[in-house]
Amino acid sequence: MPRNYQLKRRAERQNETRQRIIEATVQLHEMIGGAKTTISAIAEQAGVERLTVYRHFPDERTLFTGCTSHYLALNPPPDPNHWQTIASPTERLRIGLAESFIYHRRTEPMFTHAARDMEEFPVLREILAPFFAHWDRVRDILSSPWETSSSTNPQVRAIIGHAISFQTWQSLGREQKLNDVQMVDFWVDVVSCLSSDHASGIPNGLVPAS
Repeated sequence: MPRNYQLKRRAERQNETRQRIIEATVQLHEMIGGAKTTISAIAEQAGVERLTVYRHFPDERTLFTGCTSHYLALNPPPDPNHWQTIASPTERLRIGLAESFIYHRRTEPMFTHAARDMEEFPVLREILAPFFAHWDRVRDILSSPWETSSSTNPQVRAIIGHAISFQTWQSLGREQKLNDVQMVDFWVDVVSCLSSDHASGIPNGLVPAS
């Protein structure tokens, strides 16, 4: 058997093993969270030895990076680019909120655990920094139509940022028992109320840019 073939096959097996470990880690993180997931549990779930896990992922950073990259590739957050073609500020906000809430509902088990795990594993917050930056962009794209000729109302920008937050969605949906449609209507009403305040001459409001 040619040596090149042997090396290629060995690399393929290593990649397959690495992928099994990543998939096992994702499953456990989604079920019980990273804080409760042990290397032994990952090894058992993946059908490998503990040392094999360590060979592929020698520390928390490499393991969390592999797990996060795989999960987000399967569950990408909503892309706000197409919202920019929606001229109506209210319609853009409504669609953006709806798509954000659909995403939160689909990924709720994982991000419920991740929110807690970040307290114990600061490295996870660092790894998720691009993910958080993406949601900042979502906020900016949804709030940009509600700007005056000179600046964006900081209250509206903050409110929209709060509205699209996973923790806010979970609080209103799970604790206050609102469904996604009710939440969209609620936040649109809040932003519209600030717009109406401005139109009535009340300070700190604003109207959508024409």
